[in-house]
Amino acid sequence: MPQKNAILLITVNVLIVSVFLGGLFGGFWLLFRDPIVTLRGSAYPDPANSSISDPQDHASTARHLASESSNANINEVSAGVNQVAAHNGSGADAKDHEISAEANGSPAHLFHDGGETTWATLHHKLAPAFQTVWPDFQLRYTHPVGEGLSSDTDIKMLLQGQLAFSQSSRPIKPEEYEAAERQGFSLEQIPVAIDGVAIIVNPNLDIPGLTINELKAIYTGQITHWSQVNGPDVPIIPYSRPVEAGGTPHFFVEKVLGNEQLGDTVVLVDDTPQGLQAVATNLGGVYYASASSVVPQCSTKAIPIAPSQEEAFVPLYQAPLVPLDICPTQRNRLNFKALKSGDYPITRQLFVIVKKDGGLDQQAGEAYAELLLTDEGQQLIREAGFVSIR
Repeated sequence: MPQKNAILLITVNVLIVSVFLGGLFGGFWLLFRDPIVTLRGSAYPDPANSSISDPQDHASTARHLASESSNANINEVSAGVNQVAAHNGSGADAKDHEISAEANGSPAHLFHDGGETTWATLHHKLAPAFQTVWPDFQLRYTHPVGEGLSSDTDIKMLLQGQLAFSQSSRPIKPEEYEAAERQGFSLEQIPVAIDGVAIIVNPNLDIPGLTINELKAIYTGQITHWSQVNGPDVPIIPYSRPVEAGGTPHFFVEKVLGNEQLGDTVVLVDDTPQGLQAVATNLGGVYYASASSVVPQCSTKAIPIAPSQEEAFVPLYQAPLVPLDICPTQRNRLNFKALKSGDYPITRQLFVIVKKDGGLDQQAGEAYAELLLTDEGQQLIREAGFVSIR
């Protein structure tokens, strides 16, 4: 009898240990296989030092997005499905509402989207949550071939049928509307966020700020020394991407320069990383770029801008300015209040560009835009360094 009791005790202990180890390893297996925890990769360029907030729980965000999408009457797009599922605001889990591609016997549908460099941080925030809400709605970022990332290029690719929808940092041009009409469809721009254009200089340049008119004079070649704008006696080296290279240069030339041409003193760079490097190594350098990508970085500093000579300088960062010698332990954060109120004078809207053709591409673009306009979508926009439009 004692021998049987001993065997029974050993058996019970082995079972307990097995259950414990099984649960432990099972938990690890679930953690590392879960597509919500393991974020999906993306071909979209990831700008260094662009994050201004701590990493968020994408699983929680996705669950909220699912609830928001069911309350927002979003048209879900599933593979091979030509019907749109109408949501009636029940607030239930999105899985209760989705039209499953497998259930309809059709393969998952892949939509190609595009967006220029301003959208990089936003794309990385949104892609995992969006894919979690609608797993059958597959998005693939499509790079332009032989051309740089720009709103011009992405809208051209949309018109040529290479993209289902696009993301732009400028409004649609009249000639783009006309090109769409010639092909039998129309374009719609849906504003989803607000962005600011930051003016950055070398961290060692002592300058209180610039007015819009002074900035225009610098980039049209009328002002060539910082001493002309209350700075040191140092030659100004203005840097810019080519106007046709993206929505940001196009916006800058239109809104700041009044459509005047860039001056002969402007040095052209290929992209924002090259512009940042040039300013960081030249005391007289100045460059402009999307606020979300440059304000938090550690090699240059954004300067305050005033609408006119009579008005106060408005910083694009939350005062006080964080010294760069303690970055990245601390980073400068965007002045969301000044961007949303319009006190900071160089602001713009960001758009989802939808192809209004009555097909799946239109449904995909509208669904993407509607998801961005939910409460949780707007929260992700804020986390990515942009200002929510709602």
